[in-house]
Amino acid sequence: MILLASCNSSTSDSGSGEATTSDSTATVGLDTSLFLDGALTEEPTTEDCTLSGGAETTCFRITVAGYPVDREVGPFCPATITDGPDAGGIWFDGDNLYDLDGAFIEGLAETYDDDGWKMYDDEGNVLVTETQAEFEAAARPDVDPALANHCIQGEVAWLDNGEPITSEVLIPTTPVAADEATSAQAVLGVTLDGVRIDASAPVEQILGAYTIAAFDDCGGHFNPVEGYHLHGAVGCSEVGEALDGETAQFGYALDGYAVHSPYEEGEAPDDLDACNGHTTDDLGYHYHANPASENLVIACLVGQTVESEDGGGGPPGGGAPGAGAGG
Repeated sequence: MILLASCNSSTSDSGSGEATTSDSTATVGLDTSLFLDGALTEEPTTEDCTLSGGAETTCFRITVAGYPVDREVGPFCPATITDGPDAGGIWFDGDNLYDLDGAFIEGLAETYDDDGWKMYDDEGNVLVTETQAEFEAAARPDVDPALANHCIQGEVAWLDNGEPITSEVLIPTTPVAADEATSAQAVLGVTLDGVRIDASAPVEQILGAYTIAAFDDCGGHFNPVEGYHLHGAVGCSEVGEALDGETAQFGYALDGYAVHSPYEEGEAPDDLDACNGHTTDDLGYHYHANPASENLVIACLVGQTVESEDGGGGPPGGGAPGAGAGG
């Protein structure tokens, strides 16, 4: 079970890049009605909870489906080095966003300046994980050497019982600001179509094993522990229309602030703070996701999070299970 927290308070950028408290009167807080039909597997309930700053409040307990209810996932890896962009998903490494097509696979040695890359056979067929055993061997921290130069992809059928992996979340019903912004956690939040938003994919370990942990065109992929989860925001899962000067909302962060899609290059306003959020009269404080190329949806959190049920403070977990290709 995963416990996530979300709590909404209004913050804004004072011009220094720091997240500070705002006087915005906009109505903020997690709205369970925004989740798409089927994104929550059970009716949300409320209960008493303690936040990381010591506040006693009430929380929603909700369970997200672990699979997007508004689309099918994939494709991930192309089949041959002649395949175009439609045959595969995307790849991002913290610096760049690539179409995961045949040309990208063929050019890996040049892209990463390393002659150790050759992810295809002499007939031009891309080497891909084809079984559950290969998928699991690639997702562990010590990637099986036999899977070097493989494009790693998973599927629902290879998860436990062949079903999506749900995540249970606790979300404060009343917003509470943190004294200071905190760095991103292993789990960053949830999308409105029922998927976990995770922190950065372990790109160094992935590339160091001569693998590519393929993302689909929505920035998500599978691993055996977490199932399908998101590492980059590209405009999927959006609900409602974007206001002028804004982008549409697609999820909630771990602290409960709304998360909106990234701005197009050159369109971001000047008032975004260090966590890529800002306050508007209509929306209150909210984040804008980083560009997917950065491999980090949200850089930091400005709100308090719920205490874990074992008494520890803050969000659970210190890192995603499995630092290998599917980690």
